[in-house]
Amino acid sequence: MNTDLTNFRKSEQTQTAWEQEMAKKILHLVHDELYIQLRYLGKALSALQPQADKRVTTLASDGERMYFSVEQLLRVFRTNPAYLNRLYLHTVLHCLFSHLWLAGKRDRFVWGIACDIAAEYVIDHLNIPSLKRIQTYARQQMYQELETVDEGISAAQIYRLLQDRDPLEQQALYREFFADDHVFWPKEEKNGSSQVLLQKKWNKLARQTSLEQKQRGSEQEQGQQLLQCQLQAERSRRSYREFLKKFMVQYEELTCDPEEFDLSYYTYGLQLYQNVPLIEPLESRENKKIRDFAVVLDTSYSTNGELVKQFLKETFQLLRQEDCFFHHAKFHIIQCDEKVQEDIVFSGQEEMDRLFAGFVLKGGGGTDFRPAFSYVNELLENKKLQNLCGLLYFTDGKGIYPKEKPSYKTAFVFLQDYDRKAVPAWAMAIQLEKEEFLDVPVHGA
Repeated sequence: MNTDLTNFRKSEQTQTAWEQEMAKKILHLVHDELYIQLRYLGKALSALQPQADKRVTTLASDGERMYFSVEQLLRVFRTNPAYLNRLYLHTVLHCLFSHLWLAGKRDRFVWGIACDIAAEYVIDHLNIPSLKRIQTYARQQMYQELETVDEGISAAQIYRLLQDRDPLEQQALYREFFADDHVFWPKEEKNGSSQVLLQKKWNKLARQTSLEQKQRGSEQEQGQQLLQCQLQAERSRRSYREFLKKFMVQYEELTCDPEEFDLSYYTYGLQLYQNVPLIEPLESRENKKIRDFAVVLDTSYSTNGELVKQFLKETFQLLRQEDCFFHHAKFHIIQCDEKVQEDIVFSGQEEMDRLFAGFVLKGGGGTDFRPAFSYVNELLENKKLQNLCGLLYFTDGKGIYPKEKPSYKTAFVFLQDYDRKAVPAWAMAIQLEKEEFLDVPVHGA
């Protein structure tokens, strides 16, 4: 009896191992077929390591692995293998567009629907036979609505369309566009260093994919152009923290340099000569941080005061978390509509806290970027501002740009789609989402 039971268990284990091996071979076949037709996605298609997981009923990813259901792969491969091509590409596109890491404070259920729609929209517009499917009326209606949006098609824009809709309509869209499982997407409060590295990895893959697509030039068809636009739109919203680090400069700071200081000789001197160190520690080291910095706030009539305040808090909180400030660094918070309304200067955490506690938006006129640049240039000429690392201009509207390039780094931060051609070549630009700064409850948290 025991022998029969042992043989049965071995047979069961052998069957399970065989099924897992067959499932991996199916994924490999799907990968190869997609690669032949979408060569510019080659590195992205190979970036996820397959792993069987009984907790999922379809594909799922955490940015590092592609989790799969053995039962589903074997069953679907026999009945509808073309569906697996769409499913595989759908999961990879989520990673390429950084959907896993951009939820922020958004409702996670609605965000998941928006991401699914964004991925499916691209797939449905790729002119590839193995990805074709019959479009339902609900899907056609959704796509027609998206194409009327002036701000471009991205998960963030789709989220705005969906967030105020009836829950029953949201559920219907969830069922219509559902493909993979989002259960392994990282929660914002648990985003550690490993998730930061994963996001950087996919950011790099997105850049490589975008460059390889651009090399195709006029050969691109509609769906491939949509993929290119998605990559550009989502990349511009990624990693505000990394964007702020572009303003860091190399400078010598008074501090002990642990890389140059040998503690063993130091303590030996203290023991041998009784509190007289044998070697003094170096009193300075080269650090790369932010010195003086200017943030200009567009306070025109269309600006939301609470949004501006949250933007300031988020910006300086990110910089403080990364220890990006040199000691004695000064910061200018300049409010400007069509003229400079106020310039608040602070240099420490206490002064920063007092600023946020009593912050009042001043302005309400038109939008003109030039007065703020003239004001900062005057401060530099009069030596009132000597170590400026850069200027960050926060705006939600169109304005008049300076014609001449300033002597310091400049970046414009937009909270809505902007005219990229209007931004001067000498200025950096990034588009963020309002939901990243407003205190919006997260679904299921």
